Amino acid sequence: MTWLQAFILAVVEGITEFLPISSTGHMILTSALLGIKNDAFVKVFEVSIQFGAILSVVVIYFQRFFKGLDFYVKLFCAFLPTAILGLLLKKRIDLLLENVWVVAISLLVGGIILLFIDKWFAENEKSGKEEIDYKTAFIIGVFQAISMVPGVSRSATTIIGGLTQKLTRKTAAEFSFFLAVPTMFAATAKSIWDEKELIMESTDKIPLLIFGNVIAFIVAIAAIKFFIGYLTKNGFKAFGYYRIVVGLIILVLLALKVDLQVI
Repeated sequence: MTWLQAFILAVVEGITEFLPISSTGHMILTSALLGIKNDAFVKVFEVSIQFGAILSVVVIYFQRFFKGLDFYVKLFCAFLPTAILGLLLKKRIDLLLENVWVVAISLLVGGIILLFIDKWFAENEKSGKEEIDYKTAFIIGVFQAISMVPGVSRSATTIIGGLTQKLTRKTAAEFSFFLAVPTMFAATAKSIWDEKELIMESTDKIPLLIFGNVIAFIVAIAAIKFFIGYLTKNGFKAFGYYRIVVGLIILVLLALKVDLQVI
C-alpha cells in the first residue's frame, strides 16, 4: 500500500463511516479501483482507521461524554446486542464479508428504504423526542446488530432505529455517532489484537497506520458536521438514491467479472 492509497482510503472512511451509505461498500469499490492487494496488513489498516474516525465524535461532542454515568449506561445498553450477536455469529458474519453480492444487494435495498424514511417518520420532526431512555437505547442497539450484514450501514440502521422510537432525526443521528465510539473501538481493538504479530513484524508500516488515522479523523469531523446540518434540513432521500447508484455499480462490475476485493 502506498501513501497515496492510504490517503484515499482514509478519506473514504472518514466520509462514509457516519453517513447512511455503507463504508464497507465504498471500501470495496475504492480498493478495487486503486488495485490494492488485499493482504493482512490492508485489512488491519482498513479497520484500524476507524479509530481515527471515532475520535472525531469525541472531539465534536466532548462535553456530552462527561455529562455523567447515565450516558455510558445507555451506550452500554445499545452496544450489548451487537456485542453478543457478534460473538455468537462471528463465523457467519465473516462469510458474509467475503460475498460482495451481499454488499451490493444490501446497498440497493437500504437505498430504497431510505427513499421513504422521511415520509414514514415525518411526524417525528414536529413532536419527536429529544431524550433517550434505556429502552430506546437498547432498541437502537438491536437495529445496530442488523448492520453486521455488510453493506447495510451501521449509521443507517441506528438512525432508523431511533426514528422508530419517535426521536427527531438530529437526536437519532447524534446517538448513532455516540454509539459508534464503543462499537468501532471494540472492532478496531479486536482487529489489532488478532493481528498483533503482523503489526509487530511490520513496524515500518506503523507510520502509515498513524497517517491513515489522522486523515480519517480530520475528514470525519467535516462529514459529521455536514451530515447533521443536511439531515436536519433535507432528510434521507438523496442518500437513498446514492446507495442505489453505488449498489448498481457494484452489480454491474460483478456481472463484468471485475475482481472486487473484499475488506
